[in-house]
Order: sequence, then C-alpha cells, then structure tokens
Amino acid sequence: MSRTPIPSSAPSRRFFLTATGAVTLGAALSACGGGDSGGSSAAAKPVSRADIDKAMRKPTQLTFWTWVPNIQREVALFEKKYPAIKVNVVNAGQGIKHYTKLRTALKAGSGAPDLAQIEYQAIPTFTITDSLLDLGPHGASALKGEFVDWTWGQVSGPKGEVWAIPQDTGPMGMLYRKDVFDRHGIRVPETWDDFAAAARKLHKADPDVYLTNLSANEPAAWHGLLWQAGANPYGVSGKSDLSISVDDTVSKKLGTYWGGLAEEGVISTDPDFTDGWYAGFNKGKYATWLTAAWGPAFLSGSAKSTAGKWRAAPLPQWDAAKPASGNWGGSTTAVLRSSKNAIAAAQFAQFLNSDPASAKLFATEQSFFPATKALLTDPSFTGGAAPFYGGQKVNELFASIGDTVDPAFQWPPFYDQAATDWIETVGKSLADKSDAGAALGAWQTRLTTYAKKQGFTVKGT
Repeated sequence: MSRTPIPSSAPSRRFFLTATGAVTLGAALSACGGGDSGGSSAAAKPVSRADIDKAMRKPTQLTFWTWVPNIQREVALFEKKYPAIKVNVVNAGQGIKHYTKLRTALKAGSGAPDLAQIEYQAIPTFTITDSLLDLGPHGASALKGEFVDWTWGQVSGPKGEVWAIPQDTGPMGMLYRKDVFDRHGIRVPETWDDFAAAARKLHKADPDVYLTNLSANEPAAWHGLLWQAGANPYGVSGKSDLSISVDDTVSKKLGTYWGGLAEEGVISTDPDFTDGWYAGFNKGKYATWLTAAWGPAFLSGSAKSTAGKWRAAPLPQWDAAKPASGNWGGSTTAVLRSSKNAIAAAQFAQFLNSDPASAKLFATEQSFFPATKALLTDPSFTGGAAPFYGGQKVNELFASIGDTVDPAFQWPPFYDQAATDWIETVGKSLADKSDAGAALGAWQTRLTTYAKKQGFTVKGT
C-alpha cells in the first residue's frame, strides 16, 4: 500500500505496528550471533580524522536497506562528495517484513546491509541485541545540537551512545474541518474537556458526523497520546531490567476518557487506512484528525474533495498552562555493527540526515517532516501557505508543536508485541465499546507475561 504524497515511512509504520507475528526476544537476541565481524566493534575510542579521510578515499560499496522512495537523489549528493563510495540502495520491504529480514540476516551472520532504515520505536529491539554501531566515536556526538532535542533522546543511549541519526519526525496536532466547526458553533478545543463537550454537541446535532475517529487498530496514535499525557509506559535498564506501566494512573486517565467517548458513541473507532476510512474524510464523517506532522500532506492528497475546508491546531491539552504533545512516526538511519565498512557507513548516515541539501530534499521531495533545527526555522519550509488549509502556515505550526514533545519517552525492546497486544485488548475495547480500563489491565498482564518469558526482570504498576 502506498500513501501519496506522504512519505513511505508512514505506510511502514502501519505495516509494522499492526503486524501480528511478533518475533520473540529470544530470536532477536540470537540474531547477534555472527554479527560481530568487521572492524566496527573497535569503535570504543574516537575514530581519527586521518582514518576517516583514508576510508572515504577507498573504493567501497555500501548496502543500505530503506523503504524511502526516490532516495537516490539524496544518495547522489553523498556520492558526489565522496566519489570513491558507492551506495547500493535496496528496498527489502516495509515494516515487519523489513525488520524480519534484518533479524534473519543478523542471525545468519551474513547478508545484512551496512545500514538500515529503522523507526524510533524499533531501535531498542536492535540495541538490546548489540546489533547497532555506536556512531558517537565516528563524530556523530557533535551533531546533537543540530537535531530536535527529543529526537536525539530517541537515538542516544544512557552512556552517550548514538545508535542512529534522526531523519524525520511526527509531532502530533489536530487537523479540523473549519466549515463544520463554524456551522455548529464549535470553537477549536483547547483542552480535552472542551474536546469531549464538542464531540457530544456535534454528534447530537448531526448523528452522521463524529468529532473524531480514534482507530481501534492504531497503537501508534495511542502511544502518541500517552506521550502527550506524560506517561512513561516503558523503561529499560541494562539488558534485563524492564518497567512496564501501561495501566498506571496516566494510562487509566486516557482509557477512561477515550473509552467513555467510544461507549457514548460520540466518536467513531473505524480502522484507519482502509477504504471506509478514506471515504469518511471525503464525505465529511470526521470533523478532526488527531494526527502527526506528516498528516497534512497525506490528507491533502487523500481527501482532495475537501480542499480549503481544513485547518490545523495543536492537540487539546490536559493542562492548558503546560502545552505538550507526543510523537507518531519518524525514522532514522542506523549502521549495523556487522558492517565491514563501518567508517564509510557512519559517515554516510551522518551526511544523509545532517547535510543541509540532503535534509531539505527529504522535506521537499518525500514530504518528510524535518528533524533538523535548521529546517524547522527555515522560512522556505515554515513560511509556505497551504491552500488545502485555507492558506495556513501548517509547517510553522507543527514546528512549534515539536518543541513541546517530551524527550524522555522510551520504547520497549519488543514494540511489535506491544502493538499487537494493544490491538487485541485496548483497541478491541474501543471497537466493542466495552471497558477500556479492564482492557488496559489485560494489556499490562500480557506484556508483563511476555517480557518475563523473554528473561526480563519486570517492574510494573
């Protein structure tokens, strides 16, 4: 499935998050076997400038697994600067297919690429198996200030390791139908209490319209809302200590809120990225979409009949005095520790995402929402008036929203399992209009049981 014009990292998120065949941690751990060949494991001390210059003059072919369409244009910029290095771009699949192939190659000890596209939520799956090269000794630590703070928190380790270079992001906001709001006298909700009141008012006035759709098959959106609410659902310490708190006080607040609105029938819970969901936007069934920064470009291509009727705003807040948001989506470039071309690969990962021309291509050609501070303050990016949104400067809005994302949020080392279990518990409760609180408890139990079977010592609520 493709989504136009949204970048392919968006469909990959859906494939990954809704996949049901989760790979066990035991299998992931065994993927390290045979993965230590090459010179990259000696990166405990800084790589010298002389060694970097030597490596970049040596004829080398790098293999890069990525699902990003038309990325050859960015690659060409790197090859022009370093003509001795050639990059073989391979699309090994999207989402679970991509990660499964990567794990399989690591386990076999052969066939793994030098570099791979990895989403933020998947990084712990590979760091816990020692599969990624620490890019810090290769100069990546110096790039910290060039990227949005929370993205660096997603790719860095507790000892200052740099496991990947951020490429794109998805800070969450709200797209809304201004015409529907105006027709029903609804003000843009500033708080979640305002949002609930508006949902009841709108659906009572027009039973065919819902203020929003919270998809029962989209754990990524739920995690983004958890993130915004200040939850800390996961925490990893070392290789074996894990905290799981998906039914703590904050999570229960979300469960009560969204479960209640679903039970009342004033929001819909249709599965997203389906024919019915697309039709819902075009027919005016949904008056808002709680989405990420990639959402505006996506919606303008998927709901063309509604052009000019939409506007963007920050998410409603739990505490209006403390603006906050979460993130949904985005990916990175990581170097596999098994690479025999570690220096060249590390330089490519850094260039691809920090070189101004390359980073700008991602924003203009693939419609990625940037991770670099320079682009997020560049008037050529933020100043564009979007006709689909009534001339609003949507990029500027989402750039400011990105500043409110908490950098401390963590992911578990088995996010695919967490996503599957969410769909089968919390997501099901939303679709069934049943007890979301009980579903959160079931999610907590399932994840705790799974983690213990994988050898983790688990702390939870």
